[in-house]
Amino acid sequence: MIVCIAEKPSVARDIARIIGATSQHDGYMEGNGYQVTWTFGHLCELKMPEDYAPIWKAWSLGQLPMVPQRFGIRLKNDAGVKKQFETIERLMQNADSIINCGDAGQEGELIQRWVMQKAKAACPVQRLWISSMTDEAIREGFANLQPQEKYQKLYEAGLCRAIGDWLLGMNATRLYTLKYGQRSYGTPPLSIGRVQTPTLALIVRRQQEIENFKPDPYWVLTTEYRDTTFTALMEEGERGFRSEEEGAKAMERIKDELFNVVSVEKKKGKEAPPRLFDLTSLQVECNKKFGFSAETTLQLIQSLYEKKITTYPRVDTTFLPDDVYPKCKGILNGIAGYYGDLLQPLRGAKLLKSKKVFDSSKVTDHHAIIPTGVAPNNLTDIERQVFDLVARRFIAAFYPDCEFATTTVLGEAADVSFKVTGKVILKPGWRATLPQRGEKNAPEEDEASANQDADAGNLPEFKKGESGPHKPGLTQKTTQPPKPYTEATLLRAMETAGKNVDDEQLREALKENGIGRPSTRAAIIETLFKRNYIRRNRKALMATPTGVELIGIIKEELLKSAELTGIWEKRLREIERGEYSPAQFVDEMKRMIGEIVQQVLSDNSNRKVSSVAPPAPQEQKPKAAKPKTTIRVGMKCPVCGKGKVIKGNTAYGCSRWKEGCSFRQPLKKTKN
Repeated sequence: MIVCIAEKPSVARDIARIIGATSQHDGYMEGNGYQVTWTFGHLCELKMPEDYAPIWKAWSLGQLPMVPQRFGIRLKNDAGVKKQFETIERLMQNADSIINCGDAGQEGELIQRWVMQKAKAACPVQRLWISSMTDEAIREGFANLQPQEKYQKLYEAGLCRAIGDWLLGMNATRLYTLKYGQRSYGTPPLSIGRVQTPTLALIVRRQQEIENFKPDPYWVLTTEYRDTTFTALMEEGERGFRSEEEGAKAMERIKDELFNVVSVEKKKGKEAPPRLFDLTSLQVECNKKFGFSAETTLQLIQSLYEKKITTYPRVDTTFLPDDVYPKCKGILNGIAGYYGDLLQPLRGAKLLKSKKVFDSSKVTDHHAIIPTGVAPNNLTDIERQVFDLVARRFIAAFYPDCEFATTTVLGEAADVSFKVTGKVILKPGWRATLPQRGEKNAPEEDEASANQDADAGNLPEFKKGESGPHKPGLTQKTTQPPKPYTEATLLRAMETAGKNVDDEQLREALKENGIGRPSTRAAIIETLFKRNYIRRNRKALMATPTGVELIGIIKEELLKSAELTGIWEKRLREIERGEYSPAQFVDEMKRMIGEIVQQVLSDNSNRKVSSVAPPAPQEQKPKAAKPKTTIRVGMKCPVCGKGKVIKGNTAYGCSRWKEGCSFRQPLKKTKN
């Protein structure tokens, strides 16, 4: 019998249907020589400290650092997990072979390998590796099963990531809690993490930059000529005049002089379609346009993947391999019922094949997120919004460049030079695929759509040498502080290890040094919310007093540097490619933990985190209303209004207590 193990019951059902395992059993399906079972994500986890040494159960500075000789795994302490694992274990120990059908990525590989290890599976294992859940993709995947050994480095990278997180999280959290935290009962620990702490540090530092920012006034000199506003040119690095007096003198010099057009320069340019989506760029776009959190976007695109509508979502590349190109026409035809008007210009011509889209050298395990060609039926409104972004971005990849003309006009009055620039779109090209205002799925704020208003940058026809009267003006402005992080800008900062990068090509190059993985960044941000280290102020992310104090008390740069954390991420990717030793990575993490423990223990400053984050709010059951009337046996229940009051040994209650009525009143507080 061949045992297939998937990561979710829904995925297992799709696989079972395709391979003919149609007989339903408790915890698996069977048929056609296959047994198809599933996990619920992580069934196993690395052992807790007390599993290695009972003395490690109690939190003590004297027991740090905790470094197990050999790491092991255990089942999660959950009744449902244990029951499903018993089924998996029985099937695997009787299997002739196993097919690992977990999500095709580092985390999916780790989840299934741990389960197979725990179940002591000894038979040969093959790997199903697919990028979408369509029937065609599943059949193609089963026809091209890969040996498990091919993905050994992927597993080793995932294992090193888990061990690194354990070593830093377990040790640093205990270290900082015991050394700098509050000792009162019920106070939550000071949580430290390999990725969460440098991410928090990014937010705290930006917040401190804003708080410490001192605005400087400056004055901008403009003049209106032929209904067009020209701005005075300043020396490089200067926004305007540093004093009102200086600006007023310049305005006085030019007010009675004619304005002369010195030059008119026209240039034509092209703008290529935007890159396809990886997970981070999709999360950024959804946050900017719809206000979705990173976690919400991940859940939505995961749902679209499981509904076979889009390809595998947890990716960090914006490219497609060359072998996807022949399939693109079929994908576009599959969504033509929803995007017929946008596809009409592509009919009858060969689809464009850009190197900015198709480049096999830029794709490893998975390609960019694109539609599968399955019609997007029966989607929720918010699923439709996410799919619409993915679909339009994919369609735009086959459109021509947007063509525009830029006009730069230089003028002068007396000894002051002025400039104005206008941009006009000549041929919209791919911009025709953007949703127009008023369309059902158009976002509330779409910067790209705003740029489609070609007339907004249309200047009058100026000629070199012309002159005439003008109307100068002087406006006071102030320098602005940096903007607080939103989830969109924080995701970009995590992707580039804190570097502020707008250029797409440079950002692509920096991804290898980003902190966290595309699939985990949303969870990291959510963890900071749950720990009450950050909060939302509309779209802005703000650090709480506890978050600020925690980063302030950490002197060890290794723990809070996005750049250094990015180096660790790069090494994990190198392990994945077989370019770095897993043992060396773990040894480096162990040495680093030892150094951090020594540094903190030698601190005699007696510093403490004074502002303690309250625990995350728990949903509480509503309390029974306290009746104001006299309670008597047989009367209508004052809480549910349906049952009758009955009398017990110590209290009155409702006859519907088995149905969940919460009314209870002690006898001593009532009168008959």
